[in-house]
Amino acid sequence: MSIGLIEPHGKTLVNRYLKGVKGQDLFERAHALPRITLSKRNLADVECIASGIYSPLEGFVTEAEYNSIVDTMRLTNGLAWSIPVTLQIAESESQKCNVGGELALAHPNGDIVAVMTIESKFTPDQDHEAQQVYATTEDAHPGVAAMRAEGPVYLGGPITVVKEIPYDKFLEYRLTPEQTRAAFAERGWKTVVAFQTRNPIHRAHEYITKTALETVDGLFINPLVGATKSDDIPAEVRVKCYETIIEHYYPDDRVQLGEFPAAMRYAGPREAIMHAIARQNYGCTHFIVGRDHAGVGDYYGTYDAQAMFENFSSDELKIQPVKFEHAFYCTRSQGMATAKTSASKPEERIHLSGTKVRAMLRNGEKPPAEFSRPEVAEILIQSMREPATVA
Repeated sequence: MSIGLIEPHGKTLVNRYLKGVKGQDLFERAHALPRITLSKRNLADVECIASGIYSPLEGFVTEAEYNSIVDTMRLTNGLAWSIPVTLQIAESESQKCNVGGELALAHPNGDIVAVMTIESKFTPDQDHEAQQVYATTEDAHPGVAAMRAEGPVYLGGPITVVKEIPYDKFLEYRLTPEQTRAAFAERGWKTVVAFQTRNPIHRAHEYITKTALETVDGLFINPLVGATKSDDIPAEVRVKCYETIIEHYYPDDRVQLGEFPAAMRYAGPREAIMHAIARQNYGCTHFIVGRDHAGVGDYYGTYDAQAMFENFSSDELKIQPVKFEHAFYCTRSQGMATAKTSASKPEERIHLSGTKVRAMLRNGEKPPAEFSRPEVAEILIQSMREPATVA
């Protein structure tokens, strides 16, 4: 870790890649082991664990760690951790997975990418997990549905990645915490604010990120590119939007773009804590938490995610939340604002829901300039008309 940067969560940046002769030997030996094929979510988890994004985790959580996280939002050693990172399998596959043994973890394309030492095998109460983590047991919640679909049997233990996970997108932005920390240090940034998003950056996002940037050395725009809901805008389209808005509307010497490979869990307040921890591991000192962070539907209150940070002291979470209210374009002052800074009435405020914007785009309508920069709107309209041409 570079001198002057914030320490990783748990003080040590995890690296679970085994390369060279030893890595090749383990890769070859893995072909004789029992094997399971990773889901897209688990493949993303493997990358996040191995690269240190999920430091201090060195693998999928054991039963003891699982229970501690679900019930206390902390690991058994007391360190803050809000969502259990689990490897789940079907009952039919569990017979070949024995505690004390090893397991080959395969990419969906069939290639073995990692080896896991099984330290724990258990079948928890998924209703309890759902209620604690997602605040509901309803399968209509995409996070709950995804959790149940992964399987009822859980395996825990450390992993070792023995083959590079193949990517065909966003290669220049696929940065590990070691790489982002080096980039921040090279730029002389000691304070960095992170912005998590799964949507294109609109004017409200631009406003809060630039406001936050006024108080720190650099901005890390870190969009999630793992699995999301089917109606979310595809990552390829969003990346084009990020590149465009940074080029035209941000000072490029104070902004770093990097992809966050994790899958979306839609766990609201708990996911906000997990997202903050990941950005601390990337080397960020501050983390933007806006309206309904990582939320979905009406499962969480508007500012529940901001309130969740009150459960952790500055000793537990080194990264500092930067809390913003819902931003909008104020027609009275002719600029972006929030309720904290604007004297406007509701009818003088322009803010559109994601659902309404998607409907406009599908109809070929450009969102108003008060909501979206025209260059970004054009990319989004094109993607709705010709989704196959946008890469």
